[in-house]
Amino acid sequence: MGNREVLLQPKTEQAMRTGVLHYVRMVHPVGKTIPEVQQAYRAGFIDGDGAIMALIERHPAKRFGCRVRIWVKATQLRQCDVAWLRDELGVGQVRPSHKCWEWLVKDQSDARWLLNAIQPYARVKAQQIGLALQILELRINSIDDVQQLADWADALAALNVRSRGRRQNTAAMIQGFVSRND
Repeated sequence: MGNREVLLQPKTEQAMRTGVLHYVRMVHPVGKTIPEVQQAYRAGFIDGDGAIMALIERHPAKRFGCRVRIWVKATQLRQCDVAWLRDELGVGQVRPSHKCWEWLVKDQSDARWLLNAIQPYARVKAQQIGLALQILELRINSIDDVQQLADWADALAALNVRSRGRRQNTAAMIQGFVSRND
């Protein structure tokens, strides 16, 4: 009947990624799971070709006039090299960026889920993931909390080589966002 070990091996890359790796799994809010080996691969992919960013944005609807958001992205030359992240994880969007393609996760609950999933396996971006998760977890009750978030956003940006000299909004600008009455 053939060599049992050969017959049980996956025959395609898709089979390798989906059905064979049954290790520890993380559960996504919508019920998706990621095997541990895949989490490690994604962590390595984001370590090498990704970015974890904290954006300080004006937001008039917010109590203190601004917010800090976390974005996770990966950039590649070909669309298919990032589209698989969106397709397999079910989060983020793929869009053109200059002469490349980027996968971008802007939804804060999706970013939190993704960062928690890859945190144990990240090396290069471990400190950035830690700061990003701190930002995502802090609840804003005062202007001091907003300032803390902005300070963490600046610390995260300092760890991103490409952020240096490119950021427009920093913690120093928080006072300009905040209403004089708060």
